[in-house]
Amino acid sequence: MSERELSDQSPREDLSNSPLPLPPPRPTAGHKGTFGRVLVVAGSRGMSGAACLAGMGALRGGAGLVYLAVPSAIETIVSGYEPSYLVLGLPDNHEGRLDAGCEAPLGELHRGMNAVAIGPGMGSSPALRTLVADWLGSLPAPLVLDADALNTLAEHGWGLRDVRPAGPRLVTPHPGEMARLLGLSTAEIQADRLRHAVSLARRWQTTVVLKGAGTIITDGDRWAINSTGNPGLATGGTGDVLSGLLVALLAQGMEVFEAARLGVWLHGTAGDIAAAELSEPGLIASDLPLYLGAAWRRALATRSDGRGRLGFSNSAGAISAD
Repeated sequence: MSERELSDQSPREDLSNSPLPLPPPRPTAGHKGTFGRVLVVAGSRGMSGAACLAGMGALRGGAGLVYLAVPSAIETIVSGYEPSYLVLGLPDNHEGRLDAGCEAPLGELHRGMNAVAIGPGMGSSPALRTLVADWLGSLPAPLVLDADALNTLAEHGWGLRDVRPAGPRLVTPHPGEMARLLGLSTAEIQADRLRHAVSLARRWQTTVVLKGAGTIITDGDRWAINSTGNPGLATGGTGDVLSGLLVALLAQGMEVFEAARLGVWLHGTAGDIAAAELSEPGLIASDLPLYLGAAWRRALATRSDGRGRLGFSNSAGAISAD
């Protein structure tokens, strides 16, 4: 799509006030496979918490089976954090980051997955660059790209527009990552968040979650602005929980835009419930999985009573993508 075509179009649907989307009802006779298999590739030496938090987000997001693939340097740490997920140690380099040779074990593993996430806490490495470039164009399952997967794309000048995605894609940048992806300043992104999110979604044929106060969810045509959450979420690791939560919803069969809307709402609502009990300054990322159950209860109540206009705010004015 040309620059002129991008600038001449506006998103067709503002779904900020539409009913909250929900995953399919969980059947009584369901089993682990019914609720989706998730693979999260994350972590590095000194950043084992990113993998743990993403894994907890995926578990509390309702996935039936959660696999964490991490550098061998942190395998024991990640395994000891929570017994409910499965951990695979991958070849790593002297920095404790992903190294060559990881492709084979991951190739065997990802074929059985309903959704995959990559990036939290991984740092930069040639192996990560290779993996991201390959999976963008070859992985048929829904793929969430976060944190260092996005930094890798920005650093090496790659874009989803240069690769025809083999399946649904969801990117979850914060404003700084968004600025690097688009070659702009963070101030420019923050000055027109919605327009830049729509632009990236269209250029890359992906769904975008632009994090921050009033998180934006858009696939380039539809968009919504979330109003749950509070400043207590502005602390390290909360984005890792969100990545895990999003990939779990995708694994349960939700369409990408709808999974993103629900995941952002649940994440913010868990933060609101936690802050009401713990305070905003006292809130840390590892609290969020503990409060996702209460957030789910609020969301699922809309299924029975018909409500659904929860926590999404309207934004005045039309926009166009640059």
